Amino acid sequence: MHEQIEKFKETLLGVWAKKHYVIISTWLICPIGWLGVASLPDQYKASARVYVDTQSLLRPLMKGLMVETDPNTQIRLMIKTLLSRPNLERIVRMTDLDLQAQNNDEFEKLIENLKEDIIIDSAGRENIYTLSITEKDPQLAKNIVQAALTVFIENTLGETRSDTDTAQQFLQQQISDYEQRLIAAEKRLTEFKQKYSGVMPNDTGGFYTALNSANSKLKATKLELLEAQTQLKSAKAQLSKERSVGKNISENIINDSTIATTYDDRIVQLQTDLDALLISYTERHPDVRELNRRLNELTSLRKKELEEYYQALSDNEESGNVTGNNSSNNNPVYQEMRIQINQLENLVASLNVRVEDYQNQVNQLNAKIHILPEVEAELVALNRDYAINKKKYEELLSRRETAALAKQADATSDKIQFRVIDPARAPLKPTGPYRIAYFFAVFLIGIVAGTGVAVLMIQITPLVVSTTQLSRELQLPIFGVVSATEKLHLKSVYKKKTRWFITSNLMLIILLIVFITYFLAPELIQPQLKRIF
Repeated sequence: MHEQIEKFKETLLGVWAKKHYVIISTWLICPIGWLGVASLPDQYKASARVYVDTQSLLRPLMKGLMVETDPNTQIRLMIKTLLSRPNLERIVRMTDLDLQAQNNDEFEKLIENLKEDIIIDSAGRENIYTLSITEKDPQLAKNIVQAALTVFIENTLGETRSDTDTAQQFLQQQISDYEQRLIAAEKRLTEFKQKYSGVMPNDTGGFYTALNSANSKLKATKLELLEAQTQLKSAKAQLSKERSVGKNISENIINDSTIATTYDDRIVQLQTDLDALLISYTERHPDVRELNRRLNELTSLRKKELEEYYQALSDNEESGNVTGNNSSNNNPVYQEMRIQINQLENLVASLNVRVEDYQNQVNQLNAKIHILPEVEAELVALNRDYAINKKKYEELLSRRETAALAKQADATSDKIQFRVIDPARAPLKPTGPYRIAYFFAVFLIGIVAGTGVAVLMIQITPLVVSTTQLSRELQLPIFGVVSATEKLHLKSVYKKKTRWFITSNLMLIILLIVFITYFLAPELIQPQLKRIF
């Protein structure tokens, strides 16, 4: 490590010994470089800031009534596509930059440069966007920024209206298509119903549902007919048996409540009153005993009336008196039995008619068992096709109304509003290039180049600057050092070279300060230069 430090010191001393190369290099590089930096054209940066307001009052009011698109997504898409080729061509033509291009290659290069120069910055969630560009001409920079801002606004608003118009055109085309489909489906369904009008299934169900229903009704009606026939047969047998047997048989029906007598209503009333009293009192209560007595008395009278009727009927049959029937016909019990038999006969006749009708329905359905399922299946398919087309048609009509409402809302109030915060202006002062940094860079390059030349010359013509270096190169020990005398004038030469080096650097620094002052404070330097030149 110590040896490396020694070598570094020896290199610095060697460069110092050959510092005239540094002077030459700096004076060859720095003035030329500074003049080149000073001759660089000024650059002017023009910018514009715009705020995109997407918080429209109409949006919450029309929520759910029309189709809503996310305006923030649309804005981000427009920002990304602003530097597309069609938009860049519009900007070039709006600013007359296309007049500078003599052929297609120059025009393509102009488009590429413009794409690289236009800068779009976003402020994040605030929806504030900055468009900027740096050009040599301040007015051109302003025009480009203004054109880019115009294209951005027009594209965004135009895209919204274009999307609405495109959606309406598409919906109208689909509505026309489904309307033709619906008409065709209706026509097929009508023709099918006309063709199979006599065998069409009803609204209650299909073929098998109708057949099962007819069989169920036929079975239930047959059961009712059998019950009615059984009741009629029993009633006739009872009436005939009562006539033949007389008193012995009449005992079987004395207690039958279905045979009406003159005492039935009073017995029912007394029985109802008795039940009401038994809720609150016992059987030993006087009122309960009285009602039981009266009820037993009426029951005995009813029994007596029935016995007299059957006795009279039996006497007439024994005497063979034909007119006895007339006397029996006047008896209310006999009349009630005859009415019951007549009712059962009418019921049996009615049920026979119903059984015959249901049987005919079943026979007709069984005869069509090979036709109706196919008709039913085809009808189901036609109805399904018609229902699907009708549903889609109604949905499209609803969507069209929604799109029309959205278009009217867009025409009434813009969902996206642009507010220019800082309009594009032609800059009065240049914003570049950064000449001060370039001046120092050129100065540093001159020093580094001079140092490099000095190191190179040391390698070409080695120079011994210390006893350690001499001992290392000769591989011999050094026992002493002889100093130069004043008569050799080596010190004066060394001091003269040092003064030249310092003077040269000071002059370069002064020249550097002049260049920097010329661009930092032109009002101080330029008038003086105009007086001289």
